Amino acid sequence: MHNTKNRIVIKDRRPYYLKRLYFKIQDWYVEHFIRPQLAALGEGYHFIRPWNVNIFGTPIEIGCYTHVICASDSNIRLVIWAKDENSGSIKIGDYCLISPGVRITSAAGIKIGNNCMLANGVFVTDADWHGIYDRLESIGSCAPVTLKENVWIGDSATICKGVTIGENSIIGAGSVVTTDIPANCIAAGNPAKVVKELIPDKGFTKREKMFENPEQLDRYMNEFDKGFLKQNSTLGWLRTLLFPRKGD
Repeated sequence: MHNTKNRIVIKDRRPYYLKRLYFKIQDWYVEHFIRPQLAALGEGYHFIRPWNVNIFGTPIEIGCYTHVICASDSNIRLVIWAKDENSGSIKIGDYCLISPGVRITSAAGIKIGNNCMLANGVFVTDADWHGIYDRLESIGSCAPVTLKENVWIGDSATICKGVTIGENSIIGAGSVVTTDIPANCIAAGNPAKVVKELIPDKGFTKREKMFENPEQLDRYMNEFDKGFLKQNSTLGWLRTLLFPRKGD
């Protein structure tokens, strides 16, 4: 049995105003340093620690209401290194989730459909990045990658060049996908193979449902933070930074 009495949970000790200020700083950073590097960035985005997003090359597009979550030790990398100006692109649809450590690198073209979720450490690439026989060839063989609507890629999975993953399908953690995966299934392994068929008639609740009323969602999250952080004070927050105690 787990000893819950000895479990230490790190709490958010920031006062409410400070958390809201932190969100505003993140949005400011996105507008001043991330947006100028992108061909398009839709409304309603939410970046967490955007200074840990590395962008190289163009065109890179991110759709509306997409969440991009970074960590200090798990940067997100969106990279285009194309053979010529007519190849290489990254297009991320609406309502997507991009988790810490995700890497998307393109020489041909990568398209990620609406409502897709990429878990921690996912790698999506459309090229080998070196020639098989000529190791001085910097890009090697390449072919476009497509993730259709509502695809979920599990932790640390790799999606290789030329792959199309059908809508609603799930790729298991740690999988290496080298061939097309049909719609409405779960695939896992190295190389990934279908291990279970999903039942479309049961219906899928997609991430877009969360944003049916974005203003109401924002008010709800705002009120939640007010209630959750109402006991926090500036002095208490500073004390936890400078003189942390067990249980902080």
